Amino acid sequence: AARCGGWKSLPNDTLWVWWKNYEKLKEIIVTYAIRIHQPGGPEVLSWESVELPMPAAGEATVRHLAVGLNFIDIYHRTGLYPLPLPAGIGLEAAGVVEAVGADVTEVKVGDRVAYAGGPVGAYAEARNIPAHRLLKLPDSISFDTAAAMMLQGLTAAYLLRKTYRVQAGDAVLIHAAAGGVGLLACQWAKALGATVIGTVGSAAKGELAKAHGCDHVINYSNENFTQRVREITGGEGVAVVYDGVGKDTFMGSLDSLRPLGMMVSYGNASGPVPPLDLILLSQKGSLFVTRPTIMSYTAKRADLEALGAELFEMVGSGKVKVEVNQRYALKDAAQAHRDLEARQTTGSTILIP
Repeated sequence: AARCGGWKSLPNDTLWVWWKNYEKLKEIIVTYAIRIHQPGGPEVLSWESVELPMPAAGEATVRHLAVGLNFIDIYHRTGLYPLPLPAGIGLEAAGVVEAVGADVTEVKVGDRVAYAGGPVGAYAEARNIPAHRLLKLPDSISFDTAAAMMLQGLTAAYLLRKTYRVQAGDAVLIHAAAGGVGLLACQWAKALGATVIGTVGSAAKGELAKAHGCDHVINYSNENFTQRVREITGGEGVAVVYDGVGKDTFMGSLDSLRPLGMMVSYGNASGPVPPLDLILLSQKGSLFVTRPTIMSYTAKRADLEALGAELFEMVGSGKVKVEVNQRYALKDAAQAHRDLEARQTTGSTILIP
């Protein structure tokens, strides 16, 4: 009862239930979380009370102080990436460890931590999560910054350092350059010595991209980005395209690549990419195409820690700056989803429990 505010605050009938079920109830607290019971629009996001038991073996309880918003959350909500329902939603957050289960060695009570990549359920005031998914935060990185950067930052890390290892002198094309991943990836690629070409949907977003590492900005609302890429690169094309937009940009992205270039399709903001005839890859210069996920690149603890260390170093050194441009109350997640889908956001967005 003390965990819920004290026994004196409880009515008699509730006290009787507590007394009869003490051994079970003493290990459960009630918290709030966003849940979905069916796929659909933002209206299916429901703010609900949920029971949170003590952490099981290998788990830690994290009290969230900030939660990240990402486009993959929309894919989960709409059913493009199906979840077993009912379900929580959200893949990244930052907070403090409140309890640990048996056999946990990665973190301890009181640690400042952050995570990204699942399991889903980050849209919550507190949750239990496998401790091996948690990374300890350096003191120099705030909870807001961590929640804003973990999924997008680790995505930028594996894209630029693992999927295609960007080298000094490479020309790279980054779609949605003013978005969360885009702003981080542009800065990081610039720090690596690449020539960074970014696409945006408005003049204002173009200015934002320029301020974050883009050497050349293409406004696809009034320019042909494939033609402009060829002009910028003297007809050669880019070494790699990082494309989180999907259907609307995929074919143009292939046409922007140099021979033996790599097309990295990591998102579907405009819809899923249609089926591809592989013969096109040979006709366009023996191209490479990959569809990576953060879950694959961070499945092993050692890989997660290595990518996390690179991300923390880039942010801590100031080479990559995290822009938290929108904040919403966690219970208002539906409005945050509407704004993200309408492309009304720039940089990163966080939800505050």
